[in-house]
Amino acid sequence: QVQLVESGGGLVQPGESLRLTCAATTHTPSSVTMGWFRQAPGKEREFVAQVSWNAGTIYHRSYTDSVKGRFAVSGEYTNDTVSLQMNNLKPEDTAVYYCYIDSVFGRDWGPGTQVTVTS
Repeated sequence: QVQLVESGGGLVQPGESLRLTCAATTHTPSSVTMGWFRQAPGKEREFVAQVSWNAGTIYHRSYTDSVKGRFAVSGEYTNDTVSLQMNNLKPEDTAVYYCYIDSVFGRDWGPGTQVTVTS
């Protein structure tokens, strides 16, 4: 099991930016996918973005359509972290954001961090 710790959530106004970071507390296997889901009040958890790497080389990124062009996901194998740069935030981005990792051990989740976008 891999334990994950998220940081970077907060309260911002529409159009502003936030950067979320997720760090694994234990070293991860060389081939993993890390990314983010989010869950708004009264809604199901939905996929946001993910990055996949193998032996330190990123080979794939993907995003849900609603964040393309605004969010950017990146990963660092050397320190087992994944980040989500969120620009031009909108009220509909308000949610609890959950980091996850897919590895040979299965899928593990972080506890979540709140992002609130309101004027």
